[in-house]
Amino acid sequence: MATATVLSAQGAKVALVARSENKLNKLARKLEGSFACPTDMTNKLAIKKMIADVLKQFGRIDVLINNAGQGYDATIEEISLTNLHHIFDLDLVGPLVAMQQVIPIMKKQKKGSIINISSGTALMHLNGMGAYAAIKAALAHLSLTAREELKPYNINVSVVYPYITATNFEKNTIREDSGDNWVSNDSDYKPPKADSAAYIAEKIVDCIKSPEPEIFAHDWMKPTK
Repeated sequence: MATATVLSAQGAKVALVARSENKLNKLARKLEGSFACPTDMTNKLAIKKMIADVLKQFGRIDVLINNAGQGYDATIEEISLTNLHHIFDLDLVGPLVAMQQVIPIMKKQKKGSIINISSGTALMHLNGMGAYAAIKAALAHLSLTAREELKPYNINVSVVYPYITATNFEKNTIREDSGDNWVSNDSDYKPPKADSAAYIAEKIVDCIKSPEPEIFAHDWMKPTK
């Protein structure tokens, strides 16, 4: 929602896509020219309909931001295949289906921008986050491959790596473990300070304006060469 708000303030017409129809309609009333399009991003047919509806509403699609996702905390031993398939469908397959739907549209327009939101965990090896990090790493790899494939069509593809962000993400994360002991056994452990949603939104908007292949929430996250 923060990204949509920033983009709208800069004059963009935004399609608001999520499962929560009430929240979308409330935000749509605040953002001039926006379009609420409730969609389950694990449903392939719903995604295809959403892209078609957005195209019908605006007549074109210049930017796709794949920001839907859910966290999953589980040690390798405790990974539930049912939950893994759900996260896989939401965090990887959903963005892929959306990309496949907009690519022909952007090719016809002879321009476009696709931004996929990965995670800083994709760059790390953190206890309990193997499954989630692997899926987000796969999304990053998919994005950078698409970037090379779509260069001849003037379609830019970028991947953004957020850090810990002050949203409801943690609240909605699926957890297999009853405690957090596998995160840290140090009683003095203090979680790092979270970035604001507005800060990450600005990073995403900067990526639209200056389409780098990879955008990191912080410089220290960049892999060393």
